[in-house]
Amino acid sequence: MIYVIGLIVLWIVYKKITAPPVEHISVAEVKDMIANKSVKQCVDVRTAGEFNSHKIKGFKNVPLQSLQNKLDQFKKDEPIVVICASGSRSMAAAKVLHKAGFERILNVKGGIR
Repeated sequence: MIYVIGLIVLWIVYKKITAPPVEHISVAEVKDMIANKSVKQCVDVRTAGEFNSHKIKGFKNVPLQSLQNKLDQFKKDEPIVVICASGSRSMAAAKVLHKAGFERILNVKGGIR
């Protein structure tokens, strides 16, 4: 039993260490940031169909599946906001961005919902 508990603790520590450093922000906060032009890189990682059915002003659509191939379109030393429908794809995008060396990643809590 002690071994099982030890493995669980190690797994939790590993997940905390390898998780990308992401700041979680609200929809209201991102709206203010866009209005104040304090953030210029806003990426919507939903599919093109989802994006076209409900566009968000100030966001560029780069579906999660395409993000790795389009990283050169963004500056690593500037904040980047990521959003999706519910928050899971944007967290996956945050991992991609973190591995690529982006310094400040902001995830919109709960996505567009």
